This record gives sequence, structure tokens and C-alpha cells, in this order.
Amino acid sequence: MRRNAFAMRLKPGCGKEYKKRHDEIWPELKAELRKAGVSDYSIYLDGKTGTLFAFQYLADDATDGELPKNDIVRKWWRMMKDIMDVNPDESPISDPLEEMFHMD
Repeated sequence: MRRNAFAMRLKPGCGKEYKKRHDEIWPELKAELRKAGVSDYSIYLDGKTGTLFAFQYLADDATDGELPKNDIVRKWWRMMKDIMDVNPDESPISDPLEEMFHMD
């Protein structure tokens, strides 16, 4: 199992809507994430900066790199693009974070 963390950016004033959409996340999207080896996935918001901090565990044989090709994932991105900073392919702009400390 590997730990993975990354940062994304929310557009100003969109925190409540982001939370609402994730409270209603599609079961089929969660199923695809699990199938790809993603577990224990959390996202936190720094309300002052609009930075989203995401943390997840990835199975050793995770196929998360294939998720951008998944129709459900792409549909979710299209729905989220109005409230997040996104790339030209509508995926969220995501910056990997380097682990500096870990304590079990």
C-alpha cells in the first residue's frame, strides 16, 4: 500500500458547492476508484486559499493511472470544471505533494 497526496484548487466562493457535490458522489464513481486500487480517500479545503489537499492510499497494484480514460471519471470532471481550476482535458489541475513526515 502506498500513500499519495496532492493539491488542487477551488474557484473562489465554491467551497459549499464542492462539499455538496462530494456529499452526493456517484456510487459508480466510488466503485471505479475502488476498482483502481484507491482507498481511504480524503479531501480537505483550506478556506483561506481555496487549496484542496487530497490524501489516499493506493494498492501496490493500483491502476489509478488509467482513471483518466474512464467515462465515469471524465463525466465527473465535466461536472466539476465550473468550480475548480482544470486542465484543457477538464481534469483538475493537480500538484503532487512530497511526503515530508509520517507517523503510524
